[in-house]
Amino acid sequence: MTLDDDFPESASGRPAWLMTLADLALLLVGFFVFLQASQHLDRKALAQGIRAGFGATHAPEATKTPDPMPLAAAAMLDFAPGSAVLPSTPASLVAWAREAARDPRVTLRITGSVDGSAADVDPTSGSGAILAADRARAVAVAVAAARAVPAGRMTIVGAPKPDYGHRNVLVTLGFAGTRQDDAAIPSDLAAIPHRPSGKP
Repeated sequence: MTLDDDFPESASGRPAWLMTLADLALLLVGFFVFLQASQHLDRKALAQGIRAGFGATHAPEATKTPDPMPLAAAAMLDFAPGSAVLPSTPASLVAWAREAARDPRVTLRITGSVDGSAADVDPTSGSGAILAADRARAVAVAVAAARAVPAGRMTIVGAPKPDYGHRNVLVTLGFAGTRQDDAAIPSDLAAIPHRPSGKP
């Protein structure tokens, strides 16, 4: 009796790799059928159903409103150390904001900053964060006073950390809309031809 007699002879049939290839092809076909079938479904309901299937009751990140997509920026530069008084008339910044805000889907994020030095802090509280917020507020007041942008479309924030060597206010123009709504856009902007979303 030889060692080879201990192993049963393999049955003749299809090679093992062919079975693996067939499984892969079936998975791909199933995936593409799923994609085709889900094209006309409510995407939110589909996502909720998939989450429920995996035992998740809700998606915390889906309930949070995302920050507007930034498109452009302008700045008010060179504030005096420890001061939130505007260093110059913000006429050009106000004109830029007014033109951008003609589209009702546009918002402004106004971020104040300090240079991180001991002299560049709020004189009353000694806080750089308060001075940064005061600088942003001063720019927002100038924009709102000129009626360039409604106050509800501006967000005032203080920079999370000092911008070393710079005492500025950055104004970021953001796009907060989803689909172009001709009824909500001024007539001269709505006249610009655009392609509907989802079509080439």
